[in-house]
Amino acid sequence: PALPFDQREKSNATGKLRKIIFQPNLYHEYTITFDADQITTKLYKTDTKTKLFHKKERISSSLYIAAVKSGLPLSLLMEMIRIYSWDIDFQRSIRSGDEFEIMYEGRVTPLGVLTRYGDLLFANLKLGNSNYPLYLFKAKDGSRDYFDQNGHSAQKSLMRTPINGARLTSGFGNRRHPILGFNKMHRGVDFAAPSGTPILAAGSGTIVFRSRNGSYGNYIRIRHNSKYSTAYAHLSRFNSDFKKGSRVRQGQIIGYVGTTGRSTGAHLHYEILRRGRQTNPMRVKMPSGKHLTGAELLKFNGIKDKITKALAKLPLAKTPF
Repeated sequence: PALPFDQREKSNATGKLRKIIFQPNLYHEYTITFDADQITTKLYKTDTKTKLFHKKERISSSLYIAAVKSGLPLSLLMEMIRIYSWDIDFQRSIRSGDEFEIMYEGRVTPLGVLTRYGDLLFANLKLGNSNYPLYLFKAKDGSRDYFDQNGHSAQKSLMRTPINGARLTSGFGNRRHPILGFNKMHRGVDFAAPSGTPILAAGSGTIVFRSRNGSYGNYIRIRHNSKYSTAYAHLSRFNSDFKKGSRVRQGQIIGYVGTTGRSTGAHLHYEILRRGRQTNPMRVKMPSGKHLTGAELLKFNGIKDKITKALAKLPLAKTPF
């Protein structure tokens, strides 16, 4: 039961201690009552319930600034960036006038106090005239993933940017080499980041090369299947947990940003190879992930319809949560 406010006296007229109230968190409150020679202790629990929140914001300069302006918590912003990172180039795809929209869960007390954030249930990026909605879905094997409106997983077999918080500094194509001083084909993309920044495996596969490799410096190549491989160069060091021949899962840390080899500063040089030929990671059509079919697709469509109806009824949250 909730503790009535008129019982929260701490002393009587004589100044004698009558009660101590201790609230370690929003969910629990302990009271110790002193009555003559008797001491009584009680625990009061605050019940919380799940509430849905709806936010939409126009992007004027960057997704991050728009999210902060809307009061979106950092954890949900990072989750939204993660689920779009397989398809969206956040350096180049976002333009002024684009929009984002999300629906997420929060746990609130009977007085409406938000205690914690829950799942991001829905997200949509409106880029130009195109919408990219994603829906959270729990598959029959217990896995949780985000799917587009046709039931295709947002998570692709390969990531375009296998590093967090980096800045794209050099694209794929012909350029003037910063060290050699003449035009030379750049067969990958460079991401500037502080030395020691973790580098992630862009996809699951087998490490087929992990050593020094000429101008590449410390270099790793992962074979993902018979068609695709990825390469990572100029690393400061490797993750000692993985050797040549090791199996890695998408998202595992394989090494750290450095400036070994022919390099002017700390950065990651990243390549995607299709049948052994280097391709532009920012433009290559990524291998598709899971596609829902049969009973799972029917279940997903039901959840999608439920989310669509909830969005139509939910007002936009104006508070900073």
